[in-house]
Amino acid sequence: MVSFLDQALTRAGISSTVIAVTLVGMVGMVGWHATRAGAATAVAPAVTRVADTQLDATALYFVSYDGLVNNESFQQSGIVSYAGYQYAGWYTADRSAVVARRQLPSGGWQTVKLPHQLTTNDSHNVISIGVSPADGRLHVAMDTHGNQVFYVKSEAGLVTDPANRTWAAARFGAVSRTLDGVDLGAITYPQFLNTTDNRLQLSYRTGTSGNGTNELAEYRTSWSKVGRWQAATGSYTANGVTSTTRNMYLHGIGYGPSGRLHATFTWREGNAGVLCNGGGLTNHDTGYVYSDDAGRTWRNNAGTVVATTGSSTQVAIGSAGLVVDPLTVDHGLMNQESQAVDSAGNPHALISYVPGRFTQCVTSYAADRTAYARPFHVYRSASGAWTKMEVPVAVGSSGRSQLVFDAADNAYVVMPFGRVVAASKASGWTDWTVRFDGAGLNAFGEVIVDRARLRSDGVLSIMYQQRSSGTTPSALRVLDLRLNG
Repeated sequence: MVSFLDQALTRAGISSTVIAVTLVGMVGMVGWHATRAGAATAVAPAVTRVADTQLDATALYFVSYDGLVNNESFQQSGIVSYAGYQYAGWYTADRSAVVARRQLPSGGWQTVKLPHQLTTNDSHNVISIGVSPADGRLHVAMDTHGNQVFYVKSEAGLVTDPANRTWAAARFGAVSRTLDGVDLGAITYPQFLNTTDNRLQLSYRTGTSGNGTNELAEYRTSWSKVGRWQAATGSYTANGVTSTTRNMYLHGIGYGPSGRLHATFTWREGNAGVLCNGGGLTNHDTGYVYSDDAGRTWRNNAGTVVATTGSSTQVAIGSAGLVVDPLTVDHGLMNQESQAVDSAGNPHALISYVPGRFTQCVTSYAADRTAYARPFHVYRSASGAWTKMEVPVAVGSSGRSQLVFDAADNAYVVMPFGRVVAASKASGWTDWTVRFDGAGLNAFGEVIVDRARLRSDGVLSIMYQQRSSGTTPSALRVLDLRLNG
């Protein structure tokens, strides 16, 4: 167990050493070995700042759940590129939903207000945007946290023929509470993803934190439900207390180049009594499942089918072989951090928590994470073995970081406040180095990134909002860094 390892390292007097842990084997058989990250001889790639443009001088600002509604790690995506144009979504000072585009690499931003205003001051109610390549539409899902989604899509061809389409409100349809008549019910965390054969999917949660389930919908030229694939049932016991409900928080869900759908996650328990102290989070363990049929069936790390979407057999805490990095509820493990898939199709997760060398019992989620949380890079090889490496830079925040790769599979962790830490593939992702410290950005905390642009032209676009106070609007900006890997 990770907490046991942390204790052992502390007793051995090597608490400051960066440790790589390789988790070997399947179905509960776990071994590990440790190496010093400093043994790496490769040099982490650098980044070069090329632009910093303003989306909105007066974007909506309020702090909720330690975050901002315009910049939450789980948006997938708040900013995305397609066919030479970049798109972004946010709420402006009068609470209106706004979508914008610019021609890459340096065109000016064009904005359109959608006919919807944010209904509540809740940072969960983000704007997520997606693209359906089959008909060239832009899709926008927004303003939902346990309620029906607000959804709008553009006319066909807007994103596949952008040079010949003006950017105007008339290009978008009416705002609906369903997906073209498909009622999802009360949902949270709508996240768009594209299959390798150009289908658009929507991942979302039904239910609540601690008692919720994950589902998928799919768009070809119209929407349909794929169904529920994760269950909230089962038992988990910690600190002498048993919890019987939970939800799966996704670090990410997305496709690799072979068409395999990867999902890494943590469990959030419904009974806070399982904590050593009420000031922590009931998140525990890092798990992994994958699907080779676009989310219809799900397999564990060993390749065994553990769930069929829409059936009575779903991914649950009792399913075999899910946990790839065990961790108890007492370490302030963050939910919904980040996932990326490398060019070979191997999944990587970025997680963060308070290591046991600092405490075995987090008593204040925000304070302890800000003081002690460390990020960890956890990734799977083609053989199914998992490796874990501590990224030797303190998070310095209660928030989340983002993990992305360049075309050469060098890794970049984009941390709160816009800091960028890089590691080279040649080193086995061990030579982590701060390459951009965020100086001068005045970013609030969590930032979001354009993964599609990174893959297409090697530029990392980081959307961030500047720090303000109370509900005073502040500037929303996009920083562009060229990756020199």
